[in-house]
Amino acid sequence: MGIEWGAKQKELIKHPFDHALDWLEGTPRSGKTTAGIMRFAKHLYLSRDNIHLVTAYSAEQAFRLIMDGDGMGLMHIFKGHCRTSHDDSGAHLLVHLPDGDKKVYWKGGGKADSHKAITGMSLGSVYFCEINLLHDSMIQECFRRTYAAKDRWHIADLNPPSPADPCIKNVLNVQDCRFIHWRCEDNPILTPERLAEIEKACKKSPFLYKRDWLGERVIPEGVIYWMFSPDRHILNKLPDDFHPVEAFVAGDGGTTDATSIGFYIAGFFGDPYFGEKEYRLYCVGNWYYNGGQMAMSDQAKHICGEFLPYMRNKYRMRESDIYIDPACKALRLEIEKFGLMTSGADNNGHDVRGANKGLKVGVEMLQSAINDGRFYLVEDERYGTEPFVKEAGLYCVDGNGNPVDAYNHVLDQTRYGYNHFAKAYGLWS
Repeated sequence: MGIEWGAKQKELIKHPFDHALDWLEGTPRSGKTTAGIMRFAKHLYLSRDNIHLVTAYSAEQAFRLIMDGDGMGLMHIFKGHCRTSHDDSGAHLLVHLPDGDKKVYWKGGGKADSHKAITGMSLGSVYFCEINLLHDSMIQECFRRTYAAKDRWHIADLNPPSPADPCIKNVLNVQDCRFIHWRCEDNPILTPERLAEIEKACKKSPFLYKRDWLGERVIPEGVIYWMFSPDRHILNKLPDDFHPVEAFVAGDGGTTDATSIGFYIAGFFGDPYFGEKEYRLYCVGNWYYNGGQMAMSDQAKHICGEFLPYMRNKYRMRESDIYIDPACKALRLEIEKFGLMTSGADNNGHDVRGANKGLKVGVEMLQSAINDGRFYLVEDERYGTEPFVKEAGLYCVDGNGNPVDAYNHVLDQTRYGYNHFAKAYGLWS
């Protein structure tokens, strides 16, 4: 193909396939994906398995990035020896190789139910495009689908994620990985003049310099809950000297949006009878569904039939009320069909604090609660903290300082929970 490879690209392509996963993390325009495609093509040629997969946030993105690859994708590497095709398992690239035909499917992996598209398939290898944008259920199902492979192997590429991104904990720290870090200088097509130009532009923003030039993991610029730290704010259990007073539930959801339901325990530290008390709120469990494929009635069935009984039994407490976003009328109706009454959550619609009003007031109060140690999460093996951690690293403000309406379902639910706690226990300042 007449490609001039850089030193790091050559090193990657020549590596033996002696790890379960090659993890390519680094700056945009560092040449990692181009080299990754060539390495994937090499594995296809050597593999004794016939079925392989490329997955990105959407199927279109998977095709564009790896199959086409701006003229350097699999279609071009195997030009004259491949064709696009379709069968019962979906669209794929049929590659004709000396040891037989091999199929490379491309699938979207960003939705909660994406894994259903590969259930039952036996895969030899998987290419994860921007793995931190894929849904965890899809990622884990991909690893399961390769268990029986003769030459099991995976490759993932991504730009530096947030330090708290769940893919680090759930994939990088679990799988047998070869970690390779990439920077712009590893891309041979970037001239010294262009590299100097990129570095100069990145230096105007500390965030961009660390992420897009140094390739470091940084908290995204403009993140609202920047003060949240998993190490500090996530506990393994409730403190022994904590006195629970009330359990309650808060929730946010919609017919097409994600649904998030939190189980909260409010209480205090200090003498139960004398002296001042230090009140705190703990979210001890979170039921989360990311997607619009499950009917609201089925969501309510899981919430009322599984999640709430589990939390009540674990903490020997029953919720005093279920506070749901007033806009989520369908969810409230379905929960009430199970005999559980709900109340409209306090969504800060009437709150004013200085120059701020509405949503910004609630956000400011939750920021203070996290920063001052009045709100914590407690890890649970079934209903854990991963959805909160992911959104806390992505929920941000726009150029005008207004919260962007994205990655905020768990965080809105948390805001509703803290609103009740702060106003009920005299902490709303």
